[in-house]
Amino acid sequence: MSTTPKDLKYTKSHEWLRAEKDGSVTVGITQHAQELMGDLVYVELPKAGTKVNAGKECGVVESVKAASDVYAPVSGEIVAANDALNDTPETVNKDPYRAGWMFRIKPANPADVNALLDATAYDAQVAAEKH
Repeated sequence: MSTTPKDLKYTKSHEWLRAEKDGSVTVGITQHAQELMGDLVYVELPKAGTKVNAGKECGVVESVKAASDVYAPVSGEIVAANDALNDTPETVNKDPYRAGWMFRIKPANPADVNALLDATAYDAQVAAEKH
């Protein structure tokens, strides 16, 4: 049984996106990604006002096992970062889809969000990676 929320969009690099009423998108890493990483001990998030390009690094998460880049799922401008994660990065492990969000982007082209994976396609990708 999938625990992948159906109301979000996903990237092949394991970020999730939630469309917000103001036109921005909230971004975090998926349950699968944080499970692979293990206990997070550090996050580096982009600053508000930073311009980002789809598919490019814009943050870092570090765990007891490894460091991994976080990629911008769409091009646009960072409008907020979840600064609470600086002190409590483990929030991403406990609640990756809510309190563990990482940053918000105002997309340069809102239609880009629709082109990303839905939950079914993301689950299929994760299943393929396990084989």
